[in-house]
Parts: sequence; structure tokens; C-alpha cells
Amino acid sequence: MDIILVPGFWLDASSWSEVTPPLLNAGHRVHPLTLPGLASRSAPRAGIGLRTHIDAVVAAVDRIDGPVVLVGHSGGGAIIHGAVDARPDRIARAIYVDSGPLADGGVINDSLPADGDEIPLPPWEFFEDADLVDLDDGIREAFRARAVPEPKGVAFDQQRLGDERRYNVPASVIACEFPSAVLREWIQARHPYVAELARVRDVEFIDLPTGHWPQFTRPAELGAAILGAVGRTD
Repeated sequence: MDIILVPGFWLDASSWSEVTPPLLNAGHRVHPLTLPGLASRSAPRAGIGLRTHIDAVVAAVDRIDGPVVLVGHSGGGAIIHGAVDARPDRIARAIYVDSGPLADGGVINDSLPADGDEIPLPPWEFFEDADLVDLDDGIREAFRARAVPEPKGVAFDQQRLGDERRYNVPASVIACEFPSAVLREWIQARHPYVAELARVRDVEFIDLPTGHWPQFTRPAELGAAILGAVGRTD
């Protein structure tokens, strides 16, 4: 299976390096992406928006023959959902890592502190305690050293979707900050945070208790969770 890995904010393709070994060892082909504006701290970020990143993922899908599994971490979940909407007949499964599908009209996070056309990685105090579970001082230092400012438009732009066949694409949610039991309760309560997820017809939940960045705090377990989800894909 071809697996496209879409990082969350401030990260490039290399952020998946400790996650991919189980996938490669199982014979899968992995395609970690560095999205536009994230190649370096000096890369231009003006004019890059959410649709730019979705289009980059769609282009990666189009370069592959056959079905594709999309994996999106954090804000990458909204991005892969946009690609599912654009290519519902090409995506065998969407895997959301501490994230979920973003509905039409939603934004990823327009409360992030921007500096011009970009959003630098905020101070750790900006995040909730649940985000930072298992993110020790060494991991924090390495993360900040590699972090690239996120294009502002990706976080602030509205999602635009138009093909309801997206709800037929099977989804897996790897639940880190919030356990799957909480997500199921929110779905039952029709919480707006999970409104789009609730419309997906085939959803499985995989619990991986840790903070918001499991690719750094529990990479082997994340790789195994992704591998298991791919293995359940027709």
C-alpha cells in the first residue's frame, strides 16, 4: 500500500522518520511530505493557504497508481480531509493522528499568534497541559530546533468541501490527548468538534495515550497503530 504522511504545523517530512520503520518493514511504500512553505525557515510563506496544502497532497495522490492511505497529524487532519473530498475514489483510508476531519466552513486554528504571513511555534506556555504529556525537555528542545513557521493562511483559511462521497472513505482516529471514549461521547452528544467525523460511515478508534505529538513521544507505538489501521484496509 502507498501511504502518504502529512505532518502537522511547524513540521516537515523528517518528523515521521521514527514512525516509518514498521511500515517499511511490512512492505508498504511511504511518502512523507514537506508541504509548501515548510521546507526551511527562510522559505516564502506569503500566499500559501489551506487549499495550497490540500492541492499538494492531491498532487501526491495523483502521482501514485492505485489506492492510497492518507495519514494526517494535527492540522494535517484537515488537509487530508480536503484531499479525501477531492479524490474520494482514490483514498482507501484516512488516518487522523490526534486530529479529525474539518467540516466545510471550518478553520484549523485562527487563534494561533501570527507574525505577518507566518505563525512561529509558540512558547510552550501557549499549549494546554494535555498537549505536552510526555514531551520532556529533550524532546521540546529538539522540536523547537527543527520547527519551521507555519503559513498563516493554512491555519486561518476556511475549509471548502463539495463531494459527499468523502463520507464513504473509511477513517481511523488515533486518539492521544482525548481517549476514544470521550470522542464517542462527543459524537453521541453531537458536539460540533466531531460533527464532520460523525458523518463518516466507517470509523474506528485506536487509543494511544500521550500528548499531541506522538511521532516524538511514542513513535514506535504510532507506527504500529498506523500499520494496524492499514492492515484493516480493503
